[in-house]
Amino acid sequence: MKKAVQFGAGNIGRGFLGQLFNQSGYEVVFIEVKEELISQLNREHSYRLRIVGEKTEELIIDKVRAVDGRDKVKVAEEIREAEVMATAVGVRNLSSVASLVAEGMRQRANFKVKEPINLIICENVPNASQVFRDYLLREIEHEYRDYVDLHLGLVESVVSRMVPIIPPEIRKKDPTFIMAEEYSILPVDKKGFKGKIPEIKGMIPYENLYAYEEQKLFIHNAGHAICAYLGYLKGYRYIWQAIEDEEIRRIVRAALEESGAALIRKHGFKPEEQRAHIEDLLRRFANRALNDSIARVGRDPIRKLGPHERLIGSAKLAYQYGIIPQNIARGIAAALLFDMEEDEEARKLSQMRRKEGVDVVLKKICQIDPESHLGRLIKKNLNDK
Repeated sequence: MKKAVQFGAGNIGRGFLGQLFNQSGYEVVFIEVKEELISQLNREHSYRLRIVGEKTEELIIDKVRAVDGRDKVKVAEEIREAEVMATAVGVRNLSSVASLVAEGMRQRANFKVKEPINLIICENVPNASQVFRDYLLREIEHEYRDYVDLHLGLVESVVSRMVPIIPPEIRKKDPTFIMAEEYSILPVDKKGFKGKIPEIKGMIPYENLYAYEEQKLFIHNAGHAICAYLGYLKGYRYIWQAIEDEEIRRIVRAALEESGAALIRKHGFKPEEQRAHIEDLLRRFANRALNDSIARVGRDPIRKLGPHERLIGSAKLAYQYGIIPQNIARGIAAALLFDMEEDEEARKLSQMRRKEGVDVVLKKICQIDPESHLGRLIKKNLNDK
């Protein structure tokens, strides 16, 4: 049986990639450090995945096992015999994965494995392949670098599947149980592959992945954030409650039409496909079974108000193509008012806004001129609240 090595058995590892590999005929070897996950995956060789939405479906993901990520020798042996690899470990852990991949590639070189292997990087970081390559080069000796360059593909991806937090009482009974929405498309960078592209259900190789990265950031992430910040101001707890509010739904849709129109002009997306994508997202946000919280989606507002991030970035993109981001600006104004006490970044943002004023926040955090068109538009929406 074909083997896939999956770094990380968390939400995306089990809730998305494990399913795609399993349904494509692979044995899935999870590289994990949490002992309860390792033990149960090796005891059961399967786990339950509940697809939640309009129809609920329970899948058994079988032919799985786990290897402790701290055992470098065993991980390298799995890599030596694998056909494909993927990461879903979080950006902070990529350097550790690079160390393991380096050892695995040494083994493949020493055993004279001719077939290339590809690593699909499922992390929320710009230029993920270059970030990973930099880590890898620190770990691999010069004598192996030619082999690695010819035999390891580093493939960027865009992960949009939403996976809810499992309640502690359920997780305690079954540590491997996971839930996810039904959406299961994985766009990947066609140019990142070495050798034959593996056939994986739901994986779509694109020549211009950057277009889909911007679509994820300025449509999915922006819409999610605007929904959360407007929902917070109205006292809602969950995203589904916010998007069911007619006023919020209208603003979110209009905001996504603004950034969507700019993306159509920049990347050539078909208007009807962009509209369908927006409507599908609104439907997915309304999925009550996900129980996605305002607190989770809205957290870290300082990062999300950054100059190239989902809110300011989408507003700038709209202006670039002659579109006035009226509704995106309403979302940005709501983000500036996100003062959830439990969120450290929200507290910092609130203190800065109260002590130093909105103009300083716009300059320091958003890095925009408070008297620019966008600056004035945001402040007008603040005054209206």
